[in-house]
Amino acid sequence: MEDIKLYIDYIARFTEAAGIVTIVGGMAVALFRFLFIRQGITPRSYRLLRQELGKAILLGLEILVAGDIISTVVTNPTMQQVLILAVIVLIRTFLSISIEVEIEGRFPWQKRTDD
Repeated sequence: MEDIKLYIDYIARFTEAAGIVTIVGGMAVALFRFLFIRQGITPRSYRLLRQELGKAILLGLEILVAGDIISTVVTNPTMQQVLILAVIVLIRTFLSISIEVEIEGRFPWQKRTDD
């Protein structure tokens, strides 16, 4: 049983690292595209940069939440650990919704309005 917990702990750490790599990698790709690729074709778009950065952060946050859930389940979950996880998930959910509003200009549950 201890071996299984060890492997699940490794999976949780790998998942958290993947979330961080997703955010940093997405940021690097968005900045590279903003500075170099789009420069000659179209004028630089700050809005497009913000959208690409927001998408990378959203995906990274979702992966980080998954890692936190896995790491909480692998340990002996106490009420304190579950409450800490709940607060982390709430904060990351609030951030995700805020970023979604920034990217799309509407709340996720609102219908799209085709302009």
